[in-house]
Amino acid sequence: MKKFLLGTVGLIALGVAAPAVAADLPARAYTKAPAYVAAVYDWSGFYIGANGGWGTSRKCWDYSGTAAARLAVNVSEGCHDADGAVAGGQIGYNWQMGSWVFGLEAQGDWADLKGTNVSLFDGRFTNQSKIDGLGLFTGRVGYAWNNALLYVKGGAAVAHDKYDYRVTGAAAVTGTAGETRWGAAVGTGFEYGFTPNWSFAVEYDHMFLGSRDITFTSPATTVDRIKQDVDLVTARINYRWGGPVVAKY
Repeated sequence: MKKFLLGTVGLIALGVAAPAVAADLPARAYTKAPAYVAAVYDWSGFYIGANGGWGTSRKCWDYSGTAAARLAVNVSEGCHDADGAVAGGQIGYNWQMGSWVFGLEAQGDWADLKGTNVSLFDGRFTNQSKIDGLGLFTGRVGYAWNNALLYVKGGAAVAHDKYDYRVTGAAAVTGTAGETRWGAAVGTGFEYGFTPNWSFAVEYDHMFLGSRDITFTSPATTVDRIKQDVDLVTARINYRWGGPVVAKY
């Protein structure tokens, strides 16, 4: 009986002491969940890419006489559109400041823009033109919404032209000429980054190439003043390096 009483007293003492010991233990520490991290697309860096699409050049010819005997007033021979495919590549550099993106770009394209019209001045002859190469050297300014970029561009443009005229309905060429013509360009586009380094864009450019006197080689060196401009619509794909995705907290 004595042992039973001693055991009961011991259990009671242990029950009383347990809450006191628990009160002396430190409170459990709770760790705050990490803040949400949003990935921000960075457009900065060098890039290289390819493009392809469609171009059209409006060309108006005015007969100016011959190299030896120029007319006092040019005579219109009419206009035609030289249309066809373009394909080439581009290389450039972007740097981003906040949501604004600034860049420089050089683009070169093979082209097959052809067109003809029967001369309004002398219907015996048909005028033909072809652009077989195009280039753009431009600056870009854009505004980015993360991996979407809307931009405008402007700078210098260049085109390589070939011209000829022939007797209407005949295959033999009567007169030929060629030139490399410089002018100005403006454009706009939308680019979308679908991976940290790859992006796809659609772009429109207009090239102001003005008017120039072109001397043809033939039995007589005839001269035409030819005015032209070019419109380009291209799809583009670019690979960029040097611009990692940046974490924003």
